[in-house]
Formats: sequence, structure tokens, C-alpha cells
Amino acid sequence: GASGGDDDDGGGGGGGGGLYLVGDKATAADVAMAVTLGSYGGDLGPYPAVKSYASFQTSSEAYLKGTENLPSLAPRRKVPFDHANHPSLVKAVSSVFEEAVSAAFPDAEDHGVPPATAEKCKQLKLGDYQCNAAMSLFSKLKKAGALPPDVRSPQDVARAIVAAVPSDNPVVDSLEVNGPGFILCRAKASYLQVHVNRLISTGAVPRPLSAKKDTVVVDFSSPNIAKEMHVGHLRSTIIGESVCRILEFVGCEVKRVNHVGDWGTQFGMLIQYLREEFPDFRESGGANITDLTVFYKSAKQRFDESPEFKDASRLNVVALQSGDPECREIWRILCDVSRKEFLKVYDRLDITLEECGESFYNSRIPAVIEEFDGAGLVAVEEGGAKCVWVPKYRIPLMLQKSDGGFGYDSTDMAALKYRLGDLKATRVVVITDFGQADHFKMCYAAADRIGWVDPARHRLEHIGFGTVMGEDGKRFKTRSGDTVRLVDLLDEAVLRMETSLNDRIKEDKANITSDEVHETACALGYGAVKYFDLRRNPTTNYKFSYDQMLDTKGNTAIYLLYAHARLESICTKGKVKHGISVDDLVSAGKASVDVVHPSERNLALHIQMFADVVEETLVDLFPYHVCDYLYALSTAVSNFVNNCQVLGSPEMEGRLLLCRATAVVMRQCFDLLGIRHVMRI
Repeated sequence: GASGGDDDDGGGGGGGGGLYLVGDKATAADVAMAVTLGSYGGDLGPYPAVKSYASFQTSSEAYLKGTENLPSLAPRRKVPFDHANHPSLVKAVSSVFEEAVSAAFPDAEDHGVPPATAEKCKQLKLGDYQCNAAMSLFSKLKKAGALPPDVRSPQDVARAIVAAVPSDNPVVDSLEVNGPGFILCRAKASYLQVHVNRLISTGAVPRPLSAKKDTVVVDFSSPNIAKEMHVGHLRSTIIGESVCRILEFVGCEVKRVNHVGDWGTQFGMLIQYLREEFPDFRESGGANITDLTVFYKSAKQRFDESPEFKDASRLNVVALQSGDPECREIWRILCDVSRKEFLKVYDRLDITLEECGESFYNSRIPAVIEEFDGAGLVAVEEGGAKCVWVPKYRIPLMLQKSDGGFGYDSTDMAALKYRLGDLKATRVVVITDFGQADHFKMCYAAADRIGWVDPARHRLEHIGFGTVMGEDGKRFKTRSGDTVRLVDLLDEAVLRMETSLNDRIKEDKANITSDEVHETACALGYGAVKYFDLRRNPTTNYKFSYDQMLDTKGNTAIYLLYAHARLESICTKGKVKHGISVDDLVSAGKASVDVVHPSERNLALHIQMFADVVEETLVDLFPYHVCDYLYALSTAVSNFVNNCQVLGSPEMEGRLLLCRATAVVMRQCFDLLGIRHVMRI
């Protein structure tokens, strides 16, 4: 039967499509397909080919027969959920409802009802989590004529599910039915205690268990040689750094790539200008280029005004690409000078990158063009340009210009080939402004056409970001109309923070000395700039405002860092003034928190949400999910400190431990965002 069988047996065609059908009976292959497709619960991922294949199979007679046999031949295996050790709170809650549905409606699975799931409650004042399975379950059972006689509405289904939840379950309590059939619940304090106590004992935050350990190339920052990094590079740089940290946290092998613009026709004019204006460039090594912006503008002005200069520049491009020793030497000097300027920004922002610029791929482009040509995918346009057309786009990818030169399209295709092939990446993430989204979609579509991409293994993504604007709603520029240098922008944030901290010292409101002001101001200032950007959906524009980002109240890094420092201050006072050391309690095995007060419970609840937030972030790689969580956690900290006396209270030991647990989670969040935490402010 598995080989198709003879025509007389009804095999071969699978009964009108699908797998193999022997007579009117499903084969093991049919049942296996039913199990495989059914296990996805309707979530087949973003790939159209997979969805098309699944649609074809699930409409076949063979699949339908396999589904009929599924309950008896391949019942869903009930694996007990490890509530005490699994880091995901939402999955723990979901497991309770899944078991309750099976208990209340044993035949639900036979009628195609997917496993019940939970999600964060839309209105937190009503509950922590909610389950919406009752409406779907009622609809499917009613359609199948399988409703129990006493069940007449989704509310009845919800009440039956609630009744089937054992009161001694380890995860939830306070269950109630709301609206058309929503089931609301709260996490048990005893469940939260178990996980908070483990965090305190280990000193490590939990990591998602289901995260895929990919080999990921993250292409970010990518400034141009001989140009200063400006505010436009801010978003790619800090978003990319955070994306890398999040992926590394869950165990991915991350290759951080700085795809610098170190190749192209502009180098002809830069080489000529350096040769004419700084004839001693060999001795100086480019040290007399004190301002890259002025250098580039001056070269461009000369190029536009002088035909002789323009002709010489074009000859330099040919010489550079042909390997002329002097041109290559000047090119290397320009790259070195630029690299030193880039490092000023990267050092300030704690950015780690491995440079692999456009020039690296230049020698690889001809082989890529040859591969596309050999596959019959190259179209030769009028003038001799070689292009690749991809579906749904009116313009092609230009692999080779009519003059034989290469451009961005050819470079990016060679880069993609190298990353998938040589680097063995299973996930590629490119972070640029939103205007390049279509370009990368076309590159990915072309890679799919040529066969570089295996939908089951590879994931190609582009994170596009919006524009940083001034408070006037226009592009962020200096008063003279120039683009703002990123170094200057960062230094201004630190300068303002130094002024604020010195004022606090004068007013005796600070816990730092004058000698610590600069280091603290750097952490706060750079962190404020980063967080002000990262807390937003990257696809949106935003107005840059020092006053807003350096505010000590509201959703700012300053507020969050103050909340963390406040927790550490409480722990320090517990040791100095009350003789209770959190570290000693942990070392002695006395790390035990009792979650009793509502503010204690709320803080413990937020701590336990951490792993779910990281897993949510892995879907789109937008760091704002972590920012939203960190702000909610800091708000819970404020409520806890205001409502629960820690120092000198009968519950002091447990509450000091809860402070430490929260601080550990906050520090991990800061690290994922690339923000330096401070212990005192």
C-alpha cells in the first residue's frame, strides 16, 4: 500500500489526491499525514508553499480517511506538563485548560477541536489570564451534533470547563466565566513562589525552552566609508545590537555583520581629492583628515565643478577595481580613518560587530550571475544589462549594469549566497530603513527562485525602521541644516545627565560621589537614547527629544534605572542597617519568599512572565516587547515598595529576597536592550 499498490487495489492516485488509499481503508502513511498536519493546530507558518501543500492534502480522500482512523490508531499522547520546572507561565496556564477541556468534553478532539490555550487577560483588573476556547468548542460540537443535552450556549461550555479544573491544580485559581464565554483566572501565589524561589537560588532568569537554536546572520549598522555616522545610523545600530543579544540569550549562534559601504564609484573622487589635497598621505596615514563630513563634501563639490577632476575620478574607479596599488593604498587609508570614527560610536554604545563590507563580495558576484544565467533566470535588457525578474514586482534586480559594473543588487545577492552557503545561516536578518523593504523582499524571492532557500530550514527577514525626526516633525538636523553627527548627539545626552546628577549631589539627593558622575551619566545618557528608540515599534517614525528621554518619570530608561537602583539600595540598607544580607541568605539555602500581599503577588507574577516575553519577541525580533515588559515590571516595583514595608518589617527577609529577584530580571532585560545598569544613582 505504501508504494502505491496496483490500480485494481485503488492505490497509486491516493483516491483523488493526497497520499495512498488501499480500497476504502487508510494506510499508515495517511494516518501519519493526519497526525503531522493536525499537530500544527492550523498554524503552518508563513510559507505559501507549505500552506498550499497542506490545503491539497487535507482535502484529499486519503487524508479524510486517515483522520477518521486517527482517534483509534494515533490518539494524542498526553504528556504531563512539568509545572514546577517549565519557565513559561502562559503554557502552564494553557495546560490546565487543555486538561479541563479533555475532562469535560472527552470527544472534543475527535471533532477537530484544537488544544485550548490561554493568553494574557485583556483587562488585568478582571484576571491574569483568559481562555477563549469555549466559543470555538461550542461551535464545532454543535456542528457535529455532539453537544451534551445540558449545554445550550458557549457560557455553558465555559462553565463546564471551569468545573473540570481541579481545585488542587498547581497553577491557577479564582476562575470565573465572563461575557460570551471567556474564562478568567489568576496565577496561584504558591505557583509563583516556587518559581521566584528557584530564580533566587540559581541567580539566573529562566530561558524559553522552545526557542530554536538557529545560526543567525544579523546585518546591522552598516555606515558608509568616508562619511560620519549620523542620527540615521542610530536605529539600525541599537536595534541590531538588541536583536543579537536576544538571539544569543536563547542559544543561537549569532554572526554580527557590519556591511559597511566600502566600495563603489564614490571612491574615485575621494581618492583623487586625497591625492591632490594631502600629497603626504603616506606619511600622515590620513591623520590630517580631521572631519570626514567636510572631506566628503569638499570632494563632492570638486567633482561637480571640475570636469578634469571628474574624469580623473572615473579613471580611479577603474584602477581601484583593477587592483592598482596606489588606489588600493588610499582606499585602505580612507577605510582606516572611517573605522576609527565608527569605533567612537560603537564604544559609547557597547556595540560589537564584525566588519564584512561590500568589497568582500565583489569577487563573488560573477559566480552568482553565472549561476542565475545557468538556471535560465537572467534576462538581458536593452544595452546588455543582466537582470532577474521576481514575481509581483514591476522592476527587476540588476545583477550587472550595461557597462559591466555591479551595484547594490548584485552585492546583496552575493552576500546572501555567502551567508546561506559559506556561513551556513538558517536565519538571516537585515536591519535597514523601511524604504529598503521591497529591495530585500526581491532579493529573498530571487534566492528562493534559484533554490538557495529551503523553506523548512531557512528564514529570511528584513526589519525596516522609520525616521528620527526633530521636535518640529521634520528630519532631525542641526540649526545649520546639516545632519546631526551621532557622536555629538550621544555626548549631548551625557552632558545633560552630568548636569542633572551634579545638581542632585548639591541637593544631597544622590547616592554617588562627584568622581562617579561621569560614568553614571554615560550609563544613563546612552541608555536613555537607546530606550527612547527601542521602546517603539521600529516601523514608526518618532520625534527625538532630550527632555522626554531624560525624564525621571514615565516610560523612560531613567525611570527604569532608578527603579533598579532603588531595589539595590534597599538590599544594601538591609545588610548595613539590619544585618540581613541577601547573599548570605542565598548561600545558607534560606532563599524563601512568601507571596501574600497583593503587591507581592503582582510583582512575582510579572517576574514569572519574563520567559514568555522573550519567546514573544523571537517572533518579530522587535525589542519593544522587552521594553513594555520592563516598564510594567518597574511599575510593579513602585507599587510594591509603596505598599509593602521592607526594612524593619516582620517579612523583611522574604521581601529583600523578592527585591533581589526583581533586580536580577531587570538586569537581564537591560542587558538584552544593550543598556548598562547602575547600582546607585
